[in-house]
Amino acid sequence: MRVFRKGLGPHALPVAMSGIRMGERLLTIGSGTPGMFAAMAAKVGLSGRACAMVLDEAGASALRNAAAREGVLAEIDVSPLDRLPFEDAAFDLVVLDATGSLAALGGAEWEPCLRESQRVLRAGGRAVLIQRTGQGGFRTLLAGRASSTPALPAADVLRAFGAAGFRAARELAEREGLRFIEAIKLR
Repeated sequence: MRVFRKGLGPHALPVAMSGIRMGERLLTIGSGTPGMFAAMAAKVGLSGRACAMVLDEAGASALRNAAAREGVLAEIDVSPLDRLPFEDAAFDLVVLDATGSLAALGGAEWEPCLRESQRVLRAGGRAVLIQRTGQGGFRTLLAGRASSTPALPAADVLRAFGAAGFRAARELAEREGLRFIEAIKLR
């Protein structure tokens, strides 16, 4: 593990918008941005827990490589999103990384994933959805193209969070080609 970190670099905005803190229990769903996962895993530190669930082995491999490059400890598994292998209330924060393969899911396909996210969150825990908006910003420049999959409209995402049992949801921001939507599991 590295003692001195270079900083969050291009992932500073997603890490800040997720509101993750040292010592928290983090679950990331999706493998759209492996470097972002590694930056978030570094933020929870050794006193926290960083886990990721992905849809396929290629995504798991990308996250493992990113975590290894950053020298962070992380648990990464492949699982269907409608049956997460964790106990109820196991996490403080669930980050839904819809910048990659999760972006292709339709609105109805999000509901089982959001229900499971709600189940594994502790009371008062938060879920943060990060999705590309297809607009400019540094991510579009780095990728060399705009996202080919359009983002679900924010109103649809907010409705999906409500249908999954979250009682409070809001759009936090839209910056640098990314949209951040937060939902809270009430006590």
